[in-house]
Amino acid sequence: MDTENVAPDLDQHLFECAVCGYVYDPREGDPKRGIVPETSFALLPEAWRCPVCNSRKDKFQDIGLPNKPSGFAENLGYGFGVNVLTPTQKNLLIFGGLAIGFLFFMSFYAVD
Repeated sequence: MDTENVAPDLDQHLFECAVCGYVYDPREGDPKRGIVPETSFALLPEAWRCPVCNSRKDKFQDIGLPNKPSGFAENLGYGFGVNVLTPTQKNLLIFGGLAIGFLFFMSFYAVD
């Protein structure tokens, strides 16, 4: 693919294959199929297929920007502030809390 097909404004939205779950990230492109990084999904050729399951482009759906808060926009102001966390931050909070709880529980074995 030549550089004139690269989007000048770089659409950053991720697109997920509805068949297999593969996520096309325009920041990475698809080097195995000749799609250079920084190529938006809209500029992919119609002949482009999912690298995992070979599905057509119309099987992909827009899943939004990477690292944005998950959930509905009207719900982001509620709760204890966890609604504005990204999915990665939520996972770190949940599994980090579980790890700390486990370590606290295991520390009781050191008590005489």
